[in-house]
Amino acid sequence: MSGEKNLAILLKTMKPHLNEGEYVFCSVPNDASVSFKDILFHFREEEGITLVLKKQIADELRLDYSYVASWITLTVHSSLEAVGLTAAFSTALGKENISCNVVAAYYHDHIFVDKKDAEKAMTVLNRFSED
Repeated sequence: MSGEKNLAILLKTMKPHLNEGEYVFCSVPNDASVSFKDILFHFREEEGITLVLKKQIADELRLDYSYVASWITLTVHSSLEAVGLTAAFSTALGKENISCNVVAAYYHDHIFVDKKDAEKAMTVLNRFSED
């Protein structure tokens, strides 16, 4: 299953879902010990490992963060080869002064927005299926 590539179909059927909870981005050293089951996303960078975790877990582990986000999943199965999806929704969010941090996973795109902007972001994203 390779996912949808047609931008018009992706935008019309992306069906954003607001996941419950608060999420944070943390940077930990390469030798940090965090349980894999607690990690939503990780990416190795030269400076360390970026983790996305539930805020509660980061607090329990006493990890530093400066941004509390809501997590929105686009439920359409988008192809990793699709062109223009990220540009379309990030432009729409940007026009509403909503920053977004995007993770493209195998099946879905995941958008992290400031907690205070979650409902507004959902409104903006849902507009794509109204057209």
